Amino acid sequence: MQKVLIANRGEIAVRIIRACHDLGLQTVAVYSQADAEALHVLHADEAICIGEAPSHKSYLKIPNILSACEITGADAIHPGYGFLSENANFASICESCGLNFIGPSPQAIALLGDKAKAKATAKAAGCPVIPGSDGVVVDIKQAIKEAKKVGFPVFIKAVAGGGGKGIRIAHDEEEFTKQFAAARAEAEVSFGNPDVYLEKMIMNPRHIEVQVLGDKYGNYIHLGERDCTTQRRRQKLIEESPSPALTPKMRQKIGQAAVSVVKAANYFSAGTVEFLLDKDHNFYFMEVNTRIQVEHTVTEELTGVDLVSEQLRIAQGEKLKHEQKDILFNGHVIQFRINAENPKQNFSPSPGKLEYYLPPGGPHVRVDSACYSGYSIPPNYDSMIAKLIVKGKDRAEAIAVGKRALREFHIGGVNSTIAFHLYMMEDPNFLNADFDLTYIDGLIAQGCRFEKE
Repeated sequence: MQKVLIANRGEIAVRIIRACHDLGLQTVAVYSQADAEALHVLHADEAICIGEAPSHKSYLKIPNILSACEITGADAIHPGYGFLSENANFASICESCGLNFIGPSPQAIALLGDKAKAKATAKAAGCPVIPGSDGVVVDIKQAIKEAKKVGFPVFIKAVAGGGGKGIRIAHDEEEFTKQFAAARAEAEVSFGNPDVYLEKMIMNPRHIEVQVLGDKYGNYIHLGERDCTTQRRRQKLIEESPSPALTPKMRQKIGQAAVSVVKAANYFSAGTVEFLLDKDHNFYFMEVNTRIQVEHTVTEELTGVDLVSEQLRIAQGEKLKHEQKDILFNGHVIQFRINAENPKQNFSPSPGKLEYYLPPGGPHVRVDSACYSGYSIPPNYDSMIAKLIVKGKDRAEAIAVGKRALREFHIGGVNSTIAFHLYMMEDPNFLNADFDLTYIDGLIAQGCRFEKE
């Protein structure tokens, strides 16, 4: 592996380019017409336009990406996150073209991308799973029978869903009948697969995920958990580690459960096993993300392990550099997603030109971004401006560093979520770690505008 094409954009493309350069690998950036002046284009050794602004005409267009590999002589592809990163067909095509796909095997992506099969794999591996249907439910008669067995409220989930999409909730039989048909139709349109399965709705849970690494020789480690409970409409806003909800004993147990799942799937590369934690501190398997995560930075700062470099080494056929006993967890890390959104108007998108962009600095502060003053955030993709990652010796100190860094972060020309994050840094429930997945949506429903009084 000598030249890596990054089939992505934004801050994750910049992050991958840096890791490649650290390892002495050449890089190729691909970009849409909307991203001609993007930072990843400037940082890469080579750059090639692959289409128009809409992602289906560029970043999702497999023939264009493969053509870019042929033109530049790239022998490997890193998919980043989103776009084609969890597309088993894309990984398989790369393999058949002699390209090194920097991620897990197509077989592992297909297995774990099917939520029903992933759940069965986790169950067989001895990992606790959420009560629900035994695989796909194909008709309303069977579905109602299963829903009554599980008990309302229930989730109706698309087997091909992900990222908070393809999920419906039913609180009783009448609502279930309507939502079941709607869920199947939505799944067909969104994912090209109408299949759904049922899960018991865990009330007021926390969202805990575990970072894992596996090589091609059957070696596995976990790198601790991330608490991603601060979400709006199932979209993450703040991530932290270690989770304030876990004891050391629970941390060890959930880490071992995560490793057992990926081991059962013959998984290699970086991956994330996601869990729900109920109010009685029982954890349940939810899904596996077969890619690098947006919030991988939290784990990197906590453990000192460069996860993207590890992905590259594993793809090259190297064994894991670390054993489980080598992984040390130091301090407390929090990541804030700085998005071009307006929290005062229900987080409405706010694309446009950055009149000025002044990121924070100082001790224990990291900023991952693809933005700069004068850069225009296009409306075609996600609205992320930057990821702000801070660290302290404990949670209280990390919050203090976070407040300092957020106050130093100055963005002009677009709205951003900085005000929301500053509000949360003084919110009593957040400070006491007394919140669940419904908390932010509840504040919005109450009319909170996330302004300090």
